[in-house]
Amino acid sequence: MSEATAYVLLEDGTRFDGLACGADTHAVGEIVFTTSMSGYQEAMTDPSYLGQLIAFTYPQVGNYGVSERAMESDRVHAGAAIMRAAVDRDDTPSATDGWLRWLRANAIPAITDVDTRALVRHIRDQGAMRGGVFPQWVPEAQARELIGAEPPMSGRDLAREVTPSAPVALDGRGPDDRSEVVRIAMIDTGVKRSILANLARCGAQVTLYPCTVSAAELLGSDAHAFFLANGPGDPAALDYVVATIRELVGRRPIYGICLGHQLLCRALGLQTYKLPFGHHGANHPVKDLATGRTEITSQNHGFAVLGPPTPDRPGGSPTIDGDQPVRWETDFGAAQLSHINLYDRTVEGLTLLDVQGATVQYHPEAGPGPHDSLYLFDRFIQEIRNA
Repeated sequence: MSEATAYVLLEDGTRFDGLACGADTHAVGEIVFTTSMSGYQEAMTDPSYLGQLIAFTYPQVGNYGVSERAMESDRVHAGAAIMRAAVDRDDTPSATDGWLRWLRANAIPAITDVDTRALVRHIRDQGAMRGGVFPQWVPEAQARELIGAEPPMSGRDLAREVTPSAPVALDGRGPDDRSEVVRIAMIDTGVKRSILANLARCGAQVTLYPCTVSAAELLGSDAHAFFLANGPGDPAALDYVVATIRELVGRRPIYGICLGHQLLCRALGLQTYKLPFGHHGANHPVKDLATGRTEITSQNHGFAVLGPPTPDRPGGSPTIDGDQPVRWETDFGAAQLSHINLYDRTVEGLTLLDVQGATVQYHPEAGPGPHDSLYLFDRFIQEIRNA
């Protein structure tokens, strides 16, 4: 490596030097790592990464450029990119710009030539923590002050920063649709474009609502069902959204993805907790307990839902030992475990048994990632039609 021109600093004082390759500025936030081998632009524009800096475990990042179709939202949400070997190519057929030029144009700092293996091992051992990416001209003492002033992720309401200011009706007749359109009202806490594209593909017409929408407005709409989106921050900080959801459960079918899964579970009376370093990447094995099939899934979340109480964990267990579809008794009847993470045995999905609804913790739209779980959108829409 040439003489260092930038560095990564963690709140525990651990430092990694490298070369600046993005905008000449700094960024602070929670540093997490993603295991995806591609999809770097999708990750940076995913609203769920707001307040976080992304360390990429795959070494070479940027080798196919960037393009408009890879945007998961209207802007970059992640604070910085941390890489082992960044490149700036734009010679692929779909590329409209180079990766590093795009980061600089969006005022996003980035660093390359970092020992990302050592960084990831440290985060796995010590947990995700606050940190920052700084150009070399920022003194380390100042960097420590900036990191210390950054709020921790636990307790943060970031949904208000990514939600629309007013309802937005989207065109919903997908090219594969042969049936009557299904109208969905979505509480938008940071939805990805690929989720909306898959709902449209299945024939859904979606209207996005601010996360501050009232239950009365949603119930007064002509929606056939309600959908809860992904998004950033701590679900425990969104009690106002949870209160709204409680008024919707049982009135019409309701489904949730990622943060939406966590919020619906909290509305049922279940609890969430912070994972040590989260699930971020496109290679997480999840077992569908109804079919016995294992799917490789795309994930991006730092919190999870507690499992049912056990004799030694009366408040709920963070992991589930077996592959049985265990049940919770909730404020709205029984709920049953539908999916489980085979890495760490955490809850990945529920089916509501006494009212119509279901959730998944992972991202079935897989933008980016494998397509093992795309069928879930068709299942959701068919269940709404059946209702």
